[in-house]
Parts: sequence; structure tokens; C-alpha cells
Amino acid sequence: MILCRTLGPVAVSVDGGSAPPELLWRKNLALLVYLARSPKRARTREHLIGLLWGDKPEGAARHSLNEAVRVLRRHAGDGGVETEAGQVRLVTGAVELDTERLDALLAAKDYRGAVELVAGEFLEGFGVSGASGFEDWMTAERTLWRGRSVDALLRRADELLGTGDLTGAHDAAQRALLLDPTSDVPVRGVMRCRALAGDRAGALECYETFAARLAGEVDTEPDTDTKALAERVRRERAWRLPAGAGGAGETAAESRRAPLVGRARELARLLEPWTACRRDRRAAVVIVEGDAGTGKTRLAEELLGRARLDGAAVAAVRAVEADRDQPWSGVLGIARGGLLETPGVAGASPAALAELRDQGAPGAGLGRALVEGLRAVCEEQPVVVLVDDAQWLDRESLLALVAAARDLAREPLCFVFAAAPHPPRAELDELRVRIGRDVAGAAVRLEPLSGEALRDLARWALPRYNELELNRVARRVGTDSAGIPLLAVELLHAVAMGLDLRETKGAWPEPFKTLDQTLPGELPDAVVAAIRIGFRRLSPDAQRALAVAAVVGGRVSRERLGSGAGLHGEGLDAALDELEWQRWLAAEPRGYALVARIVRDVVERDMVTEGQRQRILAAIDGAAHLM
Repeated sequence: MILCRTLGPVAVSVDGGSAPPELLWRKNLALLVYLARSPKRARTREHLIGLLWGDKPEGAARHSLNEAVRVLRRHAGDGGVETEAGQVRLVTGAVELDTERLDALLAAKDYRGAVELVAGEFLEGFGVSGASGFEDWMTAERTLWRGRSVDALLRRADELLGTGDLTGAHDAAQRALLLDPTSDVPVRGVMRCRALAGDRAGALECYETFAARLAGEVDTEPDTDTKALAERVRRERAWRLPAGAGGAGETAAESRRAPLVGRARELARLLEPWTACRRDRRAAVVIVEGDAGTGKTRLAEELLGRARLDGAAVAAVRAVEADRDQPWSGVLGIARGGLLETPGVAGASPAALAELRDQGAPGAGLGRALVEGLRAVCEEQPVVVLVDDAQWLDRESLLALVAAARDLAREPLCFVFAAAPHPPRAELDELRVRIGRDVAGAAVRLEPLSGEALRDLARWALPRYNELELNRVARRVGTDSAGIPLLAVELLHAVAMGLDLRETKGAWPEPFKTLDQTLPGELPDAVVAAIRIGFRRLSPDAQRALAVAAVVGGRVSRERLGSGAGLHGEGLDAALDELEWQRWLAAEPRGYALVARIVRDVVERDMVTEGQRQRILAAIDGAAHLM
């Protein structure tokens, strides 16, 4: 059998071995591929002569065709080429093209296998002089297979995005763009991947390069969807690490913002209801559960990032323990966390907007105002509402959100609740039971990372380690962190900075204890050491601000953080940006809170002296009296 690779530089093999030189002569090869792509794999002799030997006298042309057919027959196997009734035909099974395999894989939706076949343009670099008819056919085939190859690559990119593999998705989308550099669809794929990876500047640079190429080569401009995506990327928040933060020779923030590993299945389950919500304009509810440090917030952020690029409005609130005793604090937090900033909300009544702006004592009307505000925004664009640490949300707000999911069932509205199982909330339990019955959506429970996921994380954090070293580190990190992503990242970050795990000891976790129930003294020495190392690598201003957050606890306003740390203006902003980027603090319009209680406890116990603690509280108290 002759196997011929045509999607890229042409390559031929015969019965698993190298092709003989005579089969690779240009017109012989052109005849082979053309017949294999012809209807019923057959053409008349006159057609083939006109196609490939039209520049020769008739006698010489017929002789050349006969010689080419003889070469094909010699290598296609017994009966591989038939010549009768003035036709030349390839017998089924004599020749196989990669294009046939690509079509089969696309039909089976095996996009991973399909993209492995795509190595470039159809017959890339190939040509036959003096055969204009063949050149015209090849141009049409290139257009056809370019489209199918780009489709395969972009579908594979979407698959990889659905699993959180941003690097793989970007590579596939970039290959699609190289194949079709003036098409809007692949450039949007590349832009999405870069934006989701936090490379907002790279996404916009890709857009500007594409727009310049269109203007220079085809005198046009990007389509409406591409322009809209660029505008959404511009509006996205630009993460940055302030100058002077991090260690020499590397960006600390980059090393701490770990890739999403071990959560492919969970992310796919979250994206399904969001896709259906946007497509069918029906409400959906997503609940992400897990102990502290298992990555609930990170997984929710992945969903929100995709929703923003899909054109959704996003409103988010992060509850803290004190919120449970503050009626309607959650609804007001959602209003300030993006809902009131969305242009479409102006369609709500003035009374509803006044309620959401908290122009008076919160009352039962807030629930109706929330529904009215969300409905107004949904008329213009899909909406995602995130409630992080929902176990601490006040009962009134939680019930209002449950009611909104019911009342707005026919709107493109997706509620995302990220919650720890303790303390239990009956309202969330009831909502979870309804998913799949009268409420569309999904409930996902996050478990500790597997050994394979920890090895992937170690491979990212320690790129110079060999496989044996990576396996050893991953096993130790798995033991010390109990597979909790938050602690695993801290440990690997510390190892990258020189922590020797062989010099630390400790067995953890204790039976039946979660991370939130664990005291610093109960953690392995390696985990505590990792948090200390991370703290010391912060800039001095960021260390002071983090110490204030640890001492005060709960949610802390920007003003109180500044007062306690003795920071103001740009210095305070830079310190808070650094802490948020490096995932020590989580921010919302009402203030900042540490990402995990155990981190707060270690910082307060080990990195803050009693004198510092007293001075911080005194500074905050003094500033409050001056206001």
C-alpha cells in the first residue's frame, strides 16, 4: 500500500518503507494524489493528459502518461491500478491519503487525532511546471483542506480550553492562525487563550497585528465579533506585579499563579451549564464545593474569565464570617461588585436602583430590586453572578438569590456558588437538590489533587528537575499538603526558592480535620516554612499590609489596611496589587480578605511580633478617631 501525507510537505511511504525515487517524480506524484482525490478514484486518459502533459505533443504526452501509470502500478501492489475503457483508476486500498483519515476523525469528533495530521497546507511547497490545470486544482484543494484543518485545530483548542489547558489551546489556535492568517475565527481563538492566561497585552497585540495585516493585504478590517472581543479584552483588568516585587531573576507573581491542573473534568462540568445558559437563554446554577484550599475560587475564576470573553456581565461578592450576621450584605455586595456598573441596569426602575445603592436601611425590597436589576441587564447580555465563600452569606441574601434563580428561569443568567461544607447551609443544600430537576446546572465537589496532578504541578514549578526528582518531590509534597492545591503550590514555590524538604518533618492531616480546623502548630514543618518563605519574598510594603490583614482578620477596608501599615496613595495601591496578584489577598469593592484562614494564622503567629500587633491596632484605632 502507498501512504501519502499531503497536509504539509508531501511525504510518501510504500508498505511501511521509504518511497522509491521514481514514485516521487513530480508528475508521478501529482498523478497519484490527483487520482486518489478524484470521484471514484478514476479519470479518463484524455483528461489526465490535458491536466499534466498538455504542453507536449499528443504522442509524447500519451507515452508520459503510460510511463507514470507503469510506475504507480509497480508500487501500488497487484491490481492496484486498473486501465480499461480509456480510464485510469486506483483500486480501493491501493493508496491512502491523510485527508481521508482527517475526514474520518472529524466525523468521529476525534479532534485530538485530527490535529496530529495537520502539518501545513495541502501539498505545501509542491508544484508542477507547465501544468496550469493541476495548479488550479491544487489551489482549490488547498482552500478546502485549509478550512477543514483550521476547523479541526480550533475545535481542539476549544476542547483544551474546556479542560483548563491554556498552553495547548493556544498552540492549536496559533497553528490555525498560521494556516489562515487573514481569517477572523482563528485570531479570536488566539486572543481568547492569551486573555485567559492573563496576557491581556499579548491578546491586544495579536489583534493589532491582525488588523494591520488585513488593512495591508486585503484592504479590509476585522469583523464585528473580533472587534467586540478586542474591546472586552481592553476592559478586562490588567494584572501586573509592581516594580521591585519578587526575587531577582524571576517574577514571583508568575511563579505563584500556578496553572490549573487536575481539574479538567470539573471545569468541563461547569462550562456545560454556562454554554447552555448563554445559548438557550435559560438560567443555570453552579455549585462548587470543597474544603479550604482546594481551589474553589480558582475554578470559579476560570469560568468567569470565559464568561467575560463571551460578552457576559459579571457581578461577584466574597463573603466573610461576619457577613452572616449582616442582613442583605450579600445582595448589596453583588450590587457594588459589578451589577450597578453594567450599562443595562439603567433599565431597572429608579426605586430598584435606589434600593441597590443602599440609600437607606436595607429592607425586604432588596430582593425584588435584585431581580429587577438582573432582568434589566439580561435583556442586553448574559449575566454571571459569583458568590464566593457562600457558606458565610447572610440568610436573607441567600434566599433572595435562590428566588432570583426561580423568577428569572428564562433569562441568560448563571449563578455560581463556591462554598465550603462547613458550616452547613440548608439553603444551599436545597438548591443543590433542585439541580437537574427544576433548575439547570451542575454541582461539583473538589477533592485533593491526585499524584499525577501534583507531578504536573511540580513539573511547572521546577522545570530543571528530571523525572526522577519530580516524582520524589511530588510524593513528598503530596504527603505534606494532603493534596490541597493551596498548600501544594506554597510548598513547590518554597522548594523552587531553596527549601530542602528532607530537613523538615511532620505528618498531616490529622484524621477528620479540614484545613480550616487545623492550627498552625498542627501543620507539617514544611508547610509552615513554605508560607514563611513566601511572606519574606514580598516587598516590605506588601509584608506590612499583609501583617495588618492577618492581625485584623475578616474583611479589611483599603483605608484600615493603609492606616495599620503606614501606607498611603500609590505605595498602598502597589502593595495591595502585589498581594492580590500573588494570591495572598482576595479583593472586592467592600475590602480585602486573606485567601485562607490557615495562611492568616501562620502569618499572625510567626511573622508578627506582639509589639507590631499592638502598634497596628493602635494605628487603626487612631485613624478611626480622626475620621
